[in-house]
Amino acid sequence: MRNPVIFATLYAVLLLLLPGCLRQPENRTKSYGYVVVQTYPHALSAFTEGLVWDHGRVYEGTGKLGLSSLRRVDLHSGKILQLRECNPAIYGEGIAVLGDRIYQLTWKNHLAFVYDKHDFSLLETIKYPRQGWGLTTDNINLVASDGTSSLYFLDPKTLTAARKVTVRDHGRQIQYLNELEYIKGRIYANVYRSNRIAIINPTDGTVDGWVDLAGLGDGLKLHDDDAILNGIMYDSQDNRIFVTGKYWPTLFEIRIQPARVAK
Repeated sequence: MRNPVIFATLYAVLLLLLPGCLRQPENRTKSYGYVVVQTYPHALSAFTEGLVWDHGRVYEGTGKLGLSSLRRVDLHSGKILQLRECNPAIYGEGIAVLGDRIYQLTWKNHLAFVYDKHDFSLLETIKYPRQGWGLTTDNINLVASDGTSSLYFLDPKTLTAARKVTVRDHGRQIQYLNELEYIKGRIYANVYRSNRIAIINPTDGTVDGWVDLAGLGDGLKLHDDDAILNGIMYDSQDNRIFVTGKYWPTLFEIRIQPARVAK
């Protein structure tokens, strides 16, 4: 006959062990893939540093000494509709639209430019203490990267940093944050010379997910070592995400979808 004392003891031990056996694996950063929805022409001359959608208009900031510019382009043809060329000594970087103003960072010139959104007239030149890389806005602050693991939340009037977060994925700092875009309460960031986009919580800098865009540029005729992925644009009205690269002939509209869990 089964011993009731032994049975009760074994049952109690099983109850203690069972939660551990059923425990889910440690939380891991989410991983996403993509599907190409549509493609559009993109100027091969554009060394893309910033890309913005604003009320149906596409604005682009380009880099390189002697080639830096601010432009408004037609989505469907890639044609330049409006152009302001920078001084040849200026290396243009990320751009953001806030209200009726366009902000443009520079790489090592320690300057930022503020333009009228409609006619591209220069409204203001502001001294900027760091290298300029990517720029976006949460509709209150400007958010800037400087090639490190830091994101700076800037007062749009003075470009002084109100606060800073360090971007980390499970404690590991994520360096080389480049072009930025604010999408549904998260900051999407190109990681320089990689095919990945980090999805960042702006409150504490935690990486919530990674978008792997490997293969997106396959088939493009790229003839420059600097023709790398860079440029994220979001149409909030129609919930569309666009990406491109420096000297890429194509702008991609993509749909992000869940992939395998990142290890």
